[in-house]
Amino acid sequence: MNRILKTTAIAAAVMGVVGVAQAREQIRIVGSSTVYPFASYVAEEFGATTDYPTPVIESTGSGGGLRLFCNGAGDDTPDITNASRRMKPSEFERCAENGVTDITEAFIGYDGIAFAQSNANEQMSVTREQIFLALAAQVPVDGELVDNPYTRWSEIDPSLPDREIAVYGPPTTSGTRDAFEELVMEAVSEDMEAYGGEGYTNIRADGAYIDAGENDNLIVQRLSENTEAFGIFGYSFLEENEDTLVGSSIDGVEPTPEAIGSGEYPVSRSMYFYLKNQHGDDVPAMYEYANLFMSEQMVGDLGYLKGIGLIPAPEDLREEARNAVASKEQLELSDLQ
Repeated sequence: MNRILKTTAIAAAVMGVVGVAQAREQIRIVGSSTVYPFASYVAEEFGATTDYPTPVIESTGSGGGLRLFCNGAGDDTPDITNASRRMKPSEFERCAENGVTDITEAFIGYDGIAFAQSNANEQMSVTREQIFLALAAQVPVDGELVDNPYTRWSEIDPSLPDREIAVYGPPTTSGTRDAFEELVMEAVSEDMEAYGGEGYTNIRADGAYIDAGENDNLIVQRLSENTEAFGIFGYSFLEENEDTLVGSSIDGVEPTPEAIGSGEYPVSRSMYFYLKNQHGDDVPAMYEYANLFMSEQMVGDLGYLKGIGLIPAPEDLREEARNAVASKEQLELSDLQ
């Protein structure tokens, strides 16, 4: 965490005082709060072991980062954006409309989405359907959709604790929120007759779900203050705070690196960063940073990032992703469809 805090301080100072010309000597990175700890570690190592300054990293959420990244190819736009989900076709098209026409995608590994609480409580085993019924804006009651009436977990299932439903989670700009909606909300509702076979992702806005912003560390902090509540955030934050938090098993599967990497854990996702190749001539450090990030030293089975929560991809996928970055492979719209 010292590395991350140090990087944050550097970023704040640099963003406040550096002009455009000097910033071009320094990589500017935005995006996912989940990828942020990994990118921060690489940035610190990059600053310490090369002649380049430590990159500036801003945690904006995946969607927010991609919006900034796709604003254009000018000096005032980011060089790299981190994402805890894949770029959407609509985002690729917006990039192209704004002149961002040469992008390389870097797949770095996996992360799970934890559903966790203070370890002052007993671990709770929960299903995705139970989470859906706790958080959906409308739920089926007697065959009809009604505004969510549930206020306590035990009302959904008597086996669950008799506790108020209070869940701290990410905002709509977050890749974690996108992944949660897809892997929990959509996955459950598509099999429920009341929704007509379509995915339903509307989350209730009556106070049971609390938008806690882009900083997953704040969710962790709030769970220590409100021990009755649950939080939704990346697995790496659960691993970092295992002395104060306990993760729930979901559909009978514990959130472990092995279960996330194999896909057995039902709420796991891939993580990425995207390079704006049109900045490559002006910001040559960008590629050295990217190659360091993709190295076995960082993302491998014995890499540094595994120690702070990254779930490494299989060796063949790591090699494929590393080669794509090294060759500046250009992302195509068809790759995302």
